[in-house]
This record gives sequence, structure tokens and C-alpha cells, in this order.
Amino acid sequence: MAPKTPKVSRNPDLIRGVGKHSRSKMYHKRGLWAIKAKNGGVFPRHDKKPAELAVAAKPPKFYPADDVKKPLLNKRKPKPTKLRASITPGTVLIILAGRFKGKRVVFLKQLASGLLLVTGPFKINGVPLRRVNQSYVIATSTKVDLCGVNVEKFDDKYFAKQVEKKKKKGEEGFFEGENEEKNVLPQEKKDDQKTVDASLIKSIEAVPDLKTYLAARFSLKAGMKPHELVF
Repeated sequence: MAPKTPKVSRNPDLIRGVGKHSRSKMYHKRGLWAIKAKNGGVFPRHDKKPAELAVAAKPPKFYPADDVKKPLLNKRKPKPTKLRASITPGTVLIILAGRFKGKRVVFLKQLASGLLLVTGPFKINGVPLRRVNQSYVIATSTKVDLCGVNVEKFDDKYFAKQVEKKKKKGEEGFFEGENEEKNVLPQEKKDDQKTVDASLIKSIEAVPDLKTYLAARFSLKAGMKPHELVF
């Protein structure tokens, strides 16, 4: 096999970085003038080849690590909350947690969210119309007649909170805060409370000692065992 001949540059370096011939000399030596004259004084341009159609997607450069967690799809359909058999419209419940802990309330109906709509009534023990989770109540054997009580208008939207305006910072926000009134219950909701309580109190007063029973707060005393109590 014949040895390869080393390539010899047309413009050898006199010293490193400095060629023997000038740029104009190399222009004529390489024959660029003839190529330019042949194409009307302009160097020919070659258009790029069109990209291939339907090119397969380029695979990723790196593969994901084994510990990368992917979110699981929730294919379960939401089911309505099942109401306990001991809780029926008119049942007196004991609230176990929250602001009205230990208060006795009257169950009116179950809302679409699964929460229970209850009332004190407000005039008897101070508990207004509100929603309560059934896991935080004890159902008693006492019942109240709901004849004449209309609760069709009450749903989850009725209890939705109003969006508060953002307070301004600085002196303007400080002085505006003094002039602003505190959150006041709308008159419409006050009227709804009175309407429900009016018909409910008539049924309560018809039963002896029921009004006193609802007004009393439930509590445990020393020696009382909750699992042995009968409500």
C-alpha cells in the first residue's frame, strides 16, 4: 500500500499565522475570479434541501430516572354521602366540635355536599342555620315535628362566603379600615332565620320540657362513661 502524500497548502506560512501570499494573490491563484465571471459577477448560491416530510420524532437524549413519580388518574366517580340511619329530618343532634360544641340542634335536611343543615333554633340556644358534618354530631332519640317548616331554598350556595375586597397598604388603607363597617349578616338571611324558627318553635313548645332540653348544653361529668350513655 502506497504511503499517503501529505497535503501541501497553496499558501504556506512564513511564520505562524502569516501566509506567504496576500489575500488578492490567493483570489487569483484559487481561480475564484473565473467562477465569479462565469456566473455574471456573483458567486453561485446553493439552496438548502427541503426537510424530509413525516420525520419520526427524535427520541429524548436522556431517559427519566426511575424515581420520577407520575400522577395517577382518578377514575372514581363521586358518590353522594350516605346519611346515617339514626339521622332523620327532625332528629335532635349534639354538636361535638367547633364554635357550638355541646349545643343541641334540630336536623332539617341533608345538602348536596353531604353536609347537614341544622338550626338551634337561634332564639332558644343561639345556634343559627348552618352546615355541619355528620361525623361531628351525635344523634339522639328525641325528634321534633317539622310540619310547616320550609327549607327548599337552602343549599350549599346559600352559605357561600362573599369575596372580600383587598385592603390598600399605607396611610390610605389605614384610614379606610377605620371607616369600614364589620361584616354584617344580610337582612335577607336574618328574615330566613326568623321564618324557619317561627314554625319550628311552635312544634317545640307543644312538647313539654323540649325547649329547656334544647337550651341546655351537653357535657360529661366525673364518672360518666360516654359508651354507656343512651341518647
